[in-house]
Amino acid sequence: MEYVEQLPVAGLAGVVRTVWIQRTGAIDHVHRHLPTGGVEIHFPLGGRPQLLGPLTGPAIEVIPAHTTLVGVRFHPGTAPPLPAVLDELIDQHLSLTDLWGHTADRLVEAMAQAATPERALLYLQAHLLNEFRSSERLDPLVHEAVLALMPWQSTSIDGLATHLSLSASQLRRRCLQAVGTTPKVLQRTLRFQGFLALAQAGATPSGRSGLDGTAGLAIDAGYADQAHLSRECLRLTGLTPTQLLGGDLDRCACGHDHSASYRPFLARRR
Repeated sequence: MEYVEQLPVAGLAGVVRTVWIQRTGAIDHVHRHLPTGGVEIHFPLGGRPQLLGPLTGPAIEVIPAHTTLVGVRFHPGTAPPLPAVLDELIDQHLSLTDLWGHTADRLVEAMAQAATPERALLYLQAHLLNEFRSSERLDPLVHEAVLALMPWQSTSIDGLATHLSLSASQLRRRCLQAVGTTPKVLQRTLRFQGFLALAQAGATPSGRSGLDGTAGLAIDAGYADQAHLSRECLRLTGLTPTQLLGGDLDRCACGHDHSASYRPFLARRR
């Protein structure tokens, strides 16, 4: 299977984390989707596009052989215009046609005529640019909350709510609507994404606790210890860290290069 990931076009940088092209080989591919804090659009060329709602655990999908798929992964709180709040779409794989109606049908037809997957991905991004220009503004307080809940910093939910001049219940409600999960669940998801970013980059542990390898990166990402990381990894992915990473701290077990996806996490690491 071939998987190529890249940063989005400049106009989508504030709302889209990464885009990709995926091609399966001669046999069906079993794909494990992991929680990222955001939603995703999966668009098999010649097939029916789907929206993957915010995940709280792993989602297993079988992608048929000889499928070419383009995808878009959004930052938390920056989903494309949808007819529902995000907590109604949690852990769901939904038909984009059911959500967008004739707009999705026209998009399917247009992308089917693209000469290459690369052109189809550019067309999809151009469509999203137009959608965001005509949609209501994203919730600025949720955007600030997401930044505060990123790894590498110690942030309490109550302290964050106070900083945003919200009650804890107001912050929870706004996150459920715009992100799909509570602030605490989002924080745990982003912390794990931070660990994966360190692993993908082949980062050297800081050595603050005298640990190296996975244990050292677990501490750097904000876990109490390696056992804490292992429990969270099982909850979020269904696998142990060793199973997920294939025993190699510079790539996932499937060999994909996710450097574009994890770049925003590493940019915030001191």
